[in-house]
Formats: sequence, structure tokens, C-alpha cells
Amino acid sequence: MSVKRRTESRFPASLFALYLVTLLLMSGIHMGLVTLINENQQWPTVIQVLIPVVYWCLVAGALTMFTRRKIIKTYDQPMKALARAADRVAQGDFSVYIPPIHTTNRHDYLDLMFLDFNKMVAELGSLETMRTDFVANVSHEIKTPLAGIQNYAQLLRRPGLTKEEQEAYISAILSSTRRLSALVTNILKLNKLESQQIVPRYEPYDLCRQLSECAMRFESIWEEKGIEFDADMEDRATIYGDESLMELVWNNLLSNAFKFTQPGGTVTLKQTSDEAAVTVFVSDTGCGISQETQKHMFDKFYQGDTSHATEGNGLGLALVLRVLQLMNATIQVDSAEGRGTTFTVEIPAHRKSEGT
Repeated sequence: MSVKRRTESRFPASLFALYLVTLLLMSGIHMGLVTLINENQQWPTVIQVLIPVVYWCLVAGALTMFTRRKIIKTYDQPMKALARAADRVAQGDFSVYIPPIHTTNRHDYLDLMFLDFNKMVAELGSLETMRTDFVANVSHEIKTPLAGIQNYAQLLRRPGLTKEEQEAYISAILSSTRRLSALVTNILKLNKLESQQIVPRYEPYDLCRQLSECAMRFESIWEEKGIEFDADMEDRATIYGDESLMELVWNNLLSNAFKFTQPGGTVTLKQTSDEAAVTVFVSDTGCGISQETQKHMFDKFYQGDTSHATEGNGLGLALVLRVLQLMNATIQVDSAEGRGTTFTVEIPAHRKSEGT
């Protein structure tokens, strides 16, 4: 339920009306004192002067104390609480929470300010957690191939290595350098996409041709693993989008499909279209994805295989999602452990104008 925005002043007109009535009442009492003094002329002059002065000193003191207490309780204390909370946040403490002053049905603008502050701190805390996880994952992903390069380079220095051993160590080093290069490239691409440094160029092109070209790049992989690859596409399907960015989508989806499909399994690439959209299905008969993994699979650096034994850096699907968001397209996953995975990408058939 949304909170109704209230902008009432913390010093309402009724408060000043109370001041006015109080002052008028005090003035009336003053007139009564003056009358009493005039009726008692035998009083010394000092007492006649002193009574009104003491009276107004008491009135002024009481009003001053009441006003000060009202200001401190109504405004000063909440602002000091906000200042202390802001100072803690500035020092990196994102567990700060300022409770609203009133109940939900009586929220005023300070209550809403506190609620917005709490929301902001929660968002900052989430960003800090993401940043920490990002740095930790980047460090791990960079450290792993570097450690491999170092280890195999040391092995190459051992005397008496056979030609086959040398070739094996060199291949392992090259594999680690390719993995490191892919990691840095994907980080840069994702950073540019998220910071909008890459401006998509929307042009018409044949999606079926692109899908065929992307699939053929994996021919050596499916032949080596004995995977049956089925393709079912139209002769031509024109979409409006950035061809180079969409190539990232198909390469990542097909790469994952072949990577997680066991030898002898099947990978299917299917494309259909209608008046509303062009749809692409990438299916495999691999190990499948658990429900928990599906909740985070598009997060940066998230890998269902927490041991990092499977080649990859957890950036592929994050790139896929960001590109499809720019293309105004959607992606869905249908998977379960042990029965494979199907990714469904739906691209609007109508032209998407630049800058929208």
C-alpha cells in the first residue's frame, strides 16, 4: 500500500492561534492587574511598577520556554537524528535506520523524509554489497587464469620435458590467456552498456542469416562432443536492431547450450515469427538449471557452479540481458535439473526508433 504524501507544516496555524489567544488572555490579566493597582494607591510606587514587570517576565519566560521546547521536539531533535544518521552513512555504515515520528496514517513531510532516507540507505547498502561482491568475483576470476599461467610457465622450466608435455603446457597457458582476455573484454562491454557509452545502431538486417553464421562457429564443438545440432528457421526474418550487439546474445546462448550439453546430447535452434514478434528458441538437453540459480542467473558474475570448475566468468547472461533490454526485447528461461534448458528470446517485429 502506497503512503499518502502529506505536506502539512510541523508548525500549523493552530499553534499560532494558540499563541494569539494566550497573549490576548495575558493582556487581559495585565489590564486586571493595572486596575487593581490603581484601586490601591496606598501601595508603594516600587511595588506598583514591579508587579507588571514581574508578570510580563513570567509570561515572556513561559512562552519562550514553551516555544523552545516545541522547536526542539518538533524540528531540532529530528534534524539532529537525521544529521547523525547521515554522518554514519558517510562513514560507511549502511545499517542506519531512522524510525518515523508518527504512525502511518499521520505521516507528515519529516516522516516521509525519514522514509526516503531509509530507502536511500538501503539502496546504498545494496550497491555496496554488489560492489564488494563484484570486486571479490573479479579478483577471483582474474586470479584463477593468472595462477594457471604461472603454474604452467614454471612447469615449462623443468628440464627434460618431452615435446608432448611442452605442447600440453603451452596449450594450457594459451587457454588461460584466452579466458583472461574474454573476462576483460566482457567486463569492458558490460561497463559500456550499463554506462550507455555504447549507443545502439538500429538497422534492418536478416536475423536468420545471423543465427546461421553464429551457429556454424560452434560446428567443431558439436562434432568433437558428438552433439546433435538441429536448426529450424525461416528463409528470412528481418528485424530492426544493432547487429553487432545481437551477435553477443546468440553467441552466449549457443555457447552455454553446447558447454552444458553432455556428449551425445542435442542442441536445438529454432526461429519463428508473426506480425507482433520474431521469436528465437535455444534449447539443450544438458544438466538443467535449478530454481535457485534461475533467480540469479542474469546477475553479474553469478555462476550456478560455485566451484568455478566450468569454464566461464558469469558475465555472459548479464550481457545478454542488457543487450536485449536495449533492443526492447525479452528473454525467458524454462529449465529444470536433469531435463535441459530452453531460452526464449522475443524481439518486437515493429521498428524501434533510435533513442527510444
